[in-house]
Amino acid sequence: MLKQTLSQKLQQKLSPQQIQLMKLVQLPTQSLEARIKQELEENPALNEGREKQEDNFENDSSDEREVRDSMEEINWDDYLRDDDVPEYRTRANNYSADDELYEAPVVVSESFHESLISQLRLRNLSEEDLELAIYLVGTIDDDGILRRSMEDIVDDLAFSQGVFTDEKELERLLMVIQDLDPAGVGGRNLQECLILQLERKTPSLRVNLALSILEDYFDIFVKRHYQKLMDRLGVQEDELKEAIEEIGRLNPKPGGSSNLSRPTENVIPDYNLKIVDDELELTLNGRNAPELSLSPKYREMLEHYKASGQKNKSEKEAQLFVKQKLDSAKWFIEAIVQRQQTLMFTMEAILQYQREYFLTGDECKLKPMILKDIAEKIEMDISTVSRVASNKYIQTPYGTFLIKRFFSESMTNADGEEVSTREIKKILEDVVAEENKRKPLTDEALAKILKEKGYPIARRTVAKYREQLDIPVARMRKEL
Repeated sequence: MLKQTLSQKLQQKLSPQQIQLMKLVQLPTQSLEARIKQELEENPALNEGREKQEDNFENDSSDEREVRDSMEEINWDDYLRDDDVPEYRTRANNYSADDELYEAPVVVSESFHESLISQLRLRNLSEEDLELAIYLVGTIDDDGILRRSMEDIVDDLAFSQGVFTDEKELERLLMVIQDLDPAGVGGRNLQECLILQLERKTPSLRVNLALSILEDYFDIFVKRHYQKLMDRLGVQEDELKEAIEEIGRLNPKPGGSSNLSRPTENVIPDYNLKIVDDELELTLNGRNAPELSLSPKYREMLEHYKASGQKNKSEKEAQLFVKQKLDSAKWFIEAIVQRQQTLMFTMEAILQYQREYFLTGDECKLKPMILKDIAEKIEMDISTVSRVASNKYIQTPYGTFLIKRFFSESMTNADGEEVSTREIKKILEDVVAEENKRKPLTDEALAKILKEKGYPIARRTVAKYREQLDIPVARMRKEL
């Protein structure tokens, strides 16, 4: 049964302009450039660069020209009911010819798989064999390892390509692929990948011994049971050490060894930090402050339509179109300006919070800092700070770093002081680097050393920090 009901509820919704601003804040420099280019292509009412002046008041100051221009332009209040900001204030004029711009080099290269296919085309293969070999190359992972079984590949060819073959034929073509560069490509596991690389080396005592280790005692080698290896192979420690060093020179990911394996990525810092007279000077990358303005032609068109009297349907639609494009362009310019202000405001707060670190570059002086700390300091939402810190870099005298790197949790040391977990990780890293590699320290031993240094943390926490630092377990760190 249908019935009418009356309910009252309070909702909070973001305006399209707020959503646009949040999306722009999250973008790093390169993505921002692409977004601006897209907006310029889609909105003819948006111009790149400063608006050209058509008057002859060359001796006027920039402030006087802006005031005079704003008096001569359209009164935006006539059609923008909720916005009384004059047009001249929407232009981004914080760019100068002195700004340093980073021009990324243009790199044209073929991918890892394309490189293998190019090499295959130079081999003396029949058309049928070439097609099968190319399909095999497509099943190889980006690291150069072929992890799919020949049985599965035979089935895929039959069902998806309508090509019927057998495992013996694919094995023959795989041997051709394994003969391509880089060495080790097409191995079906780590063991075969390393063996393929050793087989290409000039035979010698150490190479032959390394080959024997990989072919006959791979499991013992992986577990670092070196004494067992010496007993089984009947060799001395020095000989085994040389063979292990030979294996250590091999590449476990031949696909990743090539510069062609993945597109070149260039890191463009969003901020530049300099230290002048013990003071931190922060600047925003010039690419984050583009010069954008509203199209004079579109403003003239709108003025023309507003001045005309009676309008037919097409003229009304044209006026609405022009107004919408001008609104969109104006909102976009304002969002870009707000983005610049938000980025600078947030990063300056981070610099103040971590002032000692940025002045010295000593990681031990990094204070515990979470998103909430900065959000409370600048009186903004945590999500805004997160967007600012996401995928953005700062160039400092000590290197270029991801901003999220400066955020860390805290723990209390033996003196009752709060210290950053990054400080503990740095000490843990140093302890592992200085340990005796013949008898690596276990997690329990590492926890004991940290406790002696004034950082009482549990073994489980040490294991977590060790994994975050990509430090293997003690057994895997053992060396001769």
